[in-house]
Amino acid sequence: MNSSNPLIIFLASIFTHNIALVYILGMCPFIVISKNFKSAVGMGMAIMFVVTLTAMINWAVYWLLLVPLHAEIITYLIFIIVIAATVQLLEMIIERFFPPLQSSFGIFLPLITVNCIVLAVSLFMVLRDYSFVQTVTFSAGTSAGWALAIILVSAIKEKLSLISDIPSGLRGPGITMIIIGIIALAFMGFAGIVSL
Repeated sequence: MNSSNPLIIFLASIFTHNIALVYILGMCPFIVISKNFKSAVGMGMAIMFVVTLTAMINWAVYWLLLVPLHAEIITYLIFIIVIAATVQLLEMIIERFFPPLQSSFGIFLPLITVNCIVLAVSLFMVLRDYSFVQTVTFSAGTSAGWALAIILVSAIKEKLSLISDIPSGLRGPGITMIIIGIIALAFMGFAGIVSL
């Protein structure tokens, strides 16, 4: 994304540069959790929290600590530690206040730690030399775009299960990938509106 305008970065990261539909990142939980609409909404909210919070912390750690100390070589390690700590905090909050949601996530809640979009957002922030405001809008937009995509896919899959008989060879990940492809094509239509 070439623009430096935070609003353009936010909109582009949701639509024209959607991390799930354009970069095809974060597909493992995307495919599994999109079976159920409520779980998809919950996972989308969890991803939004983790991605935005870790990007903000990682921006501060990178630009205020690692760069002045010329310790950029340990960037990946520090980013992963911050991500793991944030996911652990989220898991404790969900376990305490939303036990049914935690059980619906199963193993995929702790696996947010290794979800590639969480690390990708922090790495994109460094590669694109974003300011703090740009980082916040980019991380919020990227995670909102991922959440929007998983919610759309889960809603379509639930509707398909009610009104049509999907051939057995396409059930599961097959139909999910077809739906993702169609939504990705639809999102490409935003390219003329949100130009970079």
